[in-house]
Amino acid sequence: MRGVWLIVAVFSATALKAEMRFTEQVIDPQIGKVCYAVTLADVNGDGRQDVVAVSENRVLWYENPSWSPRVIIADQTVTDNVCIAPYDIDGDGQIDFAVGAGWMGKNTGTIQWVRRGASLDEKWTVYPIGAEPSLHRMRFADVLGTGRPQLVISPLNASQGTGVRLMAFEIPRDPAKDRWPETVLNQDLNRMHNHWHVDFNGDGLTDTITSAREGVHLVAKDKEAFTATKLGVGATAADPNLNGAGEIKSGRLKNGGVFLTSVEPMHGTMLAVYLPPEKPDELWRRIVIDEGFKRGHALWTADMNGDGADEIIFGHSDTPTAFGVNVYTATSEDGSQWTKQVVDAGGMATEDLIVGDLNNDSKPDIIAGGRSTQNVKIYWNGK
Repeated sequence: MRGVWLIVAVFSATALKAEMRFTEQVIDPQIGKVCYAVTLADVNGDGRQDVVAVSENRVLWYENPSWSPRVIIADQTVTDNVCIAPYDIDGDGQIDFAVGAGWMGKNTGTIQWVRRGASLDEKWTVYPIGAEPSLHRMRFADVLGTGRPQLVISPLNASQGTGVRLMAFEIPRDPAKDRWPETVLNQDLNRMHNHWHVDFNGDGLTDTITSAREGVHLVAKDKEAFTATKLGVGATAADPNLNGAGEIKSGRLKNGGVFLTSVEPMHGTMLAVYLPPEKPDELWRRIVIDEGFKRGHALWTADMNGDGADEIIFGHSDTPTAFGVNVYTATSEDGSQWTKQVVDAGGMATEDLIVGDLNNDSKPDIIAGGRSTQNVKIYWNGK
């Protein structure tokens, strides 16, 4: 592969017909020392998405629409909890969660799942899955093509061999008692801050896109093996730890084209968009659409304004007096130009965020959790 272009997009306030309106609601002013992760799931089965948030020693769910907090687990895992993934693991028709913990120690990193008790007011039971040092992110996706999603995990740092072990754990017949078989998808990359799943080439198989020190890669199944293809280099610097990418998501443009977006480097200063190359053997075209952040850390894509194209929702946590949440909208059909709308400036030191329709009005809302601000907020779209 060859060639990578850098284009700085010009922001134009007149390019948008009108800014989107967001109204914030604090649902937890202090979840703990850090809100490491947020996700959405219908915990009580009422057809509405509830907010689930992870702190260093607890996992809480906030019941829609009262947003009353309830404890899922507390002090039942090795600190710190760092990631979570919802799925009906035991097949009983009710949502369960996989949880990653103990991520900061060199020799710790526990993978477990939790099952509810007889009542949603009780703490849930924790069942071990496995262990992987420096465990950092997890998502359910059928990357093995078995017809049932696996739990795909990515550690932050290499613990065995030359790179991190991007792994898929299969759910066994009895997930509480049986071993979860594991498959290593890739072990060539380092400082893998996140990964994302999408059918990248339209062949019906779920692929994995990774953001790591070596850049942006596609990890896809080729017959029985998995191969890693480089899509973009990310940031470049003399210090290898300041290279590559830290967050990754995919999205759709109004013309139907696909784009990738990443925070570069890990905990980085730049927000970039990648567009498909003109030739198959070239790297994707890299466009920096914003920069100057101290700790970019959260990323999502969704059609926030109903125009048929995905916006980029980005959160950063450490820029003095200016941390918060931004939304970027493409102002050109090819995705080469974007404009920024600040949703929260200074009220959310964003560690993680997710987007979903919480009030069934067909408008996606933003849910974010804070690092130094230690809070959980909803940003209602259109209110």
